[in-house]
Amino acid sequence: MKHSRRFNEISKQVNPEKYYPLPDAVGLTKKLATAKFDETVEMHFRLGIDPRHSDQQVRSTVLLPHGLGKTVRVLVFAEGEEARAAESAGADIVGGDEILDRIQKENWMDFDAALATPAMMKKVGRVARVLGPRGLMPNPKAGTVVPAEDLGRAVNELKAGRVEFRNDKTGNLHIPVGKASFDAEKLAENAQAVLEAVVRVKPAGVKGQYVRRVVVTSTMGPSVHVEYTGV
Repeated sequence: MKHSRRFNEISKQVNPEKYYPLPDAVGLTKKLATAKFDETVEMHFRLGIDPRHSDQQVRSTVLLPHGLGKTVRVLVFAEGEEARAAESAGADIVGGDEILDRIQKENWMDFDAALATPAMMKKVGRVARVLGPRGLMPNPKAGTVVPAEDLGRAVNELKAGRVEFRNDKTGNLHIPVGKASFDAEKLAENAQAVLEAVVRVKPAGVKGQYVRRVVVTSTMGPSVHVEYTGV
C-alpha cells in the first residue's frame, strides 16, 4: 500500500517493535492525528476466538465516560403509548410502520442508533437485512430492545456515548473511543473502559489467549501497539 508523505513522516515516530502502555499509546496516537479534520481515535482487537462458532461470538456495549464527541440521533421503533414514552425520553425520531417503509423502500438511514420496544420487534424484523450490516438493528443482547419504562435510560446512554461492538467474521473488533481533539487523559479513560468491556465479555468457549493483540490508531494515522498481558 502506498502512503502519503505526511503518513510516512509521522510513522517514523512510532516504534513498530514496541508495545506501549495504553495511556502512552493513546497519547502518541493523539499527537500523530495531524489530518485537516478532527480524526476519530479507534481501538482494534485481534481476538483468539473462532467466529464460526455461535458460543464464541463477542457482542456487547460500553458506556464511554467522556462520550464520542458527536451528536447522536436516536431512532425508536414504537407505537401508541410506547411512542409517546419514547418522545418523552428524548428520542430524535419515533415511529412504526411509516419509518419501516422509508427504510425498506427508500433506504433511509438518517439516524445513528436505533432502539425498539419488544412489541415492535416482529415488525422491525422486516428491515433486519438493511439495518443488520450497518450495526443498527435493535438486539436484546446489545441492550437496544427495551421496554417503555427503560427508554429514558437507554436514549440518554446512547446520546452520552454508549457504543455497541461485535466481532467481524475474522474475529476482530473495531471500536471508536473518541476524537483526537479530546484531552489525552479523557481519551485514555475511554480506551480503558473499552478494554475492560471487551475483557468482561470473554466467551466461555474460548481456549488459550483471548485478547491476542490491541492497537490504537486514528482515522488517518499509523497503528500503535498496546502492551497487554491479560486474558
